[in-house]
Amino acid sequence: TSTILSTNSYRSCRPQLTTGPPPGLPERPFKIGWPARVLELTYTAHDLAPFAQDLGYDGPPFRWDEDRRFLIRCEMDAVFFHLYGLTREETDYILETFRIVRQRDETQFGEYRTKRVILEIYDELQQAMSQGEPYRTRLDPPPGNPGAAHKV
Repeated sequence: TSTILSTNSYRSCRPQLTTGPPPGLPERPFKIGWPARVLELTYTAHDLAPFAQDLGYDGPPFRWDEDRRFLIRCEMDAVFFHLYGLTREETDYILETFRIVRQRDETQFGEYRTKRVILEIYDELQQAMSQGEPYRTRLDPPPGNPGAAHKV
């Protein structure tokens, strides 16, 4: 049965594997340091040290800082909206469909904070692209910086 399962899985998954950007997506010059953001979001415990080393990082795990993690996720979300060629209005509409996130934010913060911050970063990315400048993160230290990790 494992042979049948693997053959069926291969046939159904193979057409879905990505080999590059889907056709028709705009070329966007985003150089925001994906590995650093992924590293900081995932390397939060010593047992993940081999993963961190695969990403070229040999320091201690990162602190679990909700505010930093929130901003890193918002930056990544805003970039994905741009990469898929969505306008600000389309991004706004899509964010409105996340009813549970909206309700949680409104209860906790009195506003739909996630949407506001993603749209702000979306605008900052758009401005950086329009001016031919790199995006500058709001985070200090920047994502993946050892200053955001646990002290040794």
